[in-house]
Amino acid sequence: MLLELRRALHADPELAFREHRTAARLEDALRPLAPVRLERVAGTGVVARLRGRERDAPVVAIRGDIDALPIQEATGLPYASRNAGVMHACGHDVHATWAVGAAHLLADDPAPGDVVIILQPAEETGAGAQAMIEGGALEGVSAIFGGHVDRRFAVGQVVADAGPLAASADTFEIALIGQGAHAARPQEAVDPIVGLGALIGALHTIVSRRLNPSDSGALTIGRVEAGRAPNVIPDRAVLAGTMRAVTPATRALLRTEVARMAQHVAAAYGLEASVILDDGTPPVINPAEGAAWARTAACAVLGEENVVPFGIVNLGGEDFAHYLERVPGCFLRIGAREPHGVPTPAHSPTFQAAEESIFVGAAVLAEAARVAARSLVRAPEIAARASPRKRESRRG
Repeated sequence: MLLELRRALHADPELAFREHRTAARLEDALRPLAPVRLERVAGTGVVARLRGRERDAPVVAIRGDIDALPIQEATGLPYASRNAGVMHACGHDVHATWAVGAAHLLADDPAPGDVVIILQPAEETGAGAQAMIEGGALEGVSAIFGGHVDRRFAVGQVVADAGPLAASADTFEIALIGQGAHAARPQEAVDPIVGLGALIGALHTIVSRRLNPSDSGALTIGRVEAGRAPNVIPDRAVLAGTMRAVTPATRALLRTEVARMAQHVAAAYGLEASVILDDGTPPVINPAEGAAWARTAACAVLGEENVVPFGIVNLGGEDFAHYLERVPGCFLRIGAREPHGVPTPAHSPTFQAAEESIFVGAAVLAEAARVAARSLVRAPEIAARASPRKRESRRG
């Protein structure tokens, strides 16, 4: 059943907040479990609540994301995407499937308390988790677990580290405003392109010269726009990019320095600078207690030798961070490389996750829910302080 579901999802991928057929398939897969709650949230999100052994025991959530990417698939799989230019190139078809698998395991062997299955849209845009939270998906939940396929690790290996596991992903857009003129008379202009060139170099010194070398961060300029004709000096030039950090302090430094650098470089060239900084996802920082629950679960399912360290600093973004700002839990990396396979990167036209990872993810996440609930029953003060924490939106 799980393989059939995964292949159906993979063959019919849908982009963020358009996952209507995906949501319907997931509802159909969960309905036979007779959940006490099965509803849509945030349009295309699905939330199912499975009854635990005790009505008053702490509630734990498992999250799977469901959206695809605007990529043309080139895997050659028999169940490859039928939708031109759309592909599950990040494994969300697997994440959704293993969340359903975890639900089936928990129906057979319930946790002490209820378990909420959160099937979330729009992770790739960074907007889905907030939409699910605002729709009430996390209400009453005391802990949450999720995971991501990772072909750097073999099937059967799991990462359940405490601390930073993914980076914040904020964006910036800087417009330099000057005065246009004929290309033959540059003295009549205030040339924003010259300032733009200087600013590109200056921004790239923030990480190398303002950030402590022992900290991790990245600043990337991905869009540069100026002018439309070779014989015209334009009056405006624009650049945009991303800032990534694994700690709140580094995140704040990057934002401050981008704004400061833009203003000072603009002033040096007689330009005005308009700076827009947009909050993306915060960093994923697994708390010690949540990572310990997940590690205990993974060791029980797979053996201690298969619970491995991440071993890298990951500057990719992941909106699971919004859940961890509110309740403890853990975001895991789950091995998805078949024997003798190569570590194909995510977001690639040839990316595919080994299907055996579905069963690993389902078993580990289900057991993590049980372990966390038992721990929270023994330490009710954690559950008491977790659920109401940080209900307000970060952007509010």
